Amino acid sequence: IPLHLRHYAMARANLTLSDKVPFIYARGAAQVADGFAMVRIARGLSEEAFLDTPVVTTVVNTNSPRQLDKPMTRGIIDFARAGQVTVLTPFCLAGAMAPITIAGALTLSHAEALAGIALAQIVRPGAPMVYGAFSSNVDMRSGAPAFGTPEHLKTNVGAGQLAARIGLPWRSGAGSASCAPDAQATYENMLALWGAIMGGSHLVYHAAGWIEGGLTCSFEKFVIDCEILQHIAEAFAPVPCTEAEIGLDAIAEVPPGGHFFSAGQTMARYASAFYRPFLSDLSNYGQWVEAGSRTATERANAIWKERVASVAPPAGIDEARIEELDAFIARRTEQGGARMED
Repeated sequence: IPLHLRHYAMARANLTLSDKVPFIYARGAAQVADGFAMVRIARGLSEEAFLDTPVVTTVVNTNSPRQLDKPMTRGIIDFARAGQVTVLTPFCLAGAMAPITIAGALTLSHAEALAGIALAQIVRPGAPMVYGAFSSNVDMRSGAPAFGTPEHLKTNVGAGQLAARIGLPWRSGAGSASCAPDAQATYENMLALWGAIMGGSHLVYHAAGWIEGGLTCSFEKFVIDCEILQHIAEAFAPVPCTEAEIGLDAIAEVPPGGHFFSAGQTMARYASAFYRPFLSDLSNYGQWVEAGSRTATERANAIWKERVASVAPPAGIDEARIEELDAFIARRTEQGGARMED
């Protein structure tokens, strides 16, 4: 899809195939205006209501060190004027676009974030902002970005503390430098996620699917990461400690040396007592071999293909608004679309 038309396809997919808060790119005033118009159509908002209601986000990256490109700067201004949410995210890789030390990279990232946030407040005091930080290190042998490293974890934790200090919600990131959905991709993503959790992140981008430092999205890794994310969510859910949960009656019911498989409490709760994974295989080796010896990556491949084949728009999408969106896209395409420099 040509660059001057690509934002229409991306915004349409975002608005019609997901019920999450929509996201549009800040790539020039004309493309932002198109995105705002599409959001208003999809959400049924007047221009006045749109200006008073934050309903769409964007990410603005600095061109580190200490530089904002014109489209990004324009995006800060346009989103602030419209009262919409900008996630101001410096991309500071220690040793490349930032000092080689963790403290130095965080200092530069914080200064760049504050500069963009201040600009938004000059344009419209109170403009909604999210403090973003996406810092890690590079491989000093090749210059390639590295993710899911100990340094990535440390910068996530530090950035979370800096965001808390200025009282803003914080966007972090995960991801992996691996070129395949393998063990490296899994442990790198988990380490980055752990840093985001320790830092108190409110929003984690690239939490699923990221490989090759963000140059590639792996559908298999997306499924694997979703399983990990659900494990993490369940692991951090509060543990109830009511009288029924403690289960003294169940303990008394089972004699010394017995088992709890047939205890009344177990029979009443076995179907929902534990998190049930959709990807993990909990069978023994013999059962696994008989079932085809499929690895987690192979099972993930089957799951994403099944999901894509059965995908349907979220319930509640107004067909009339979709038709209006398509008419808008057709009209703007006929008019020549919008270039990033417009």
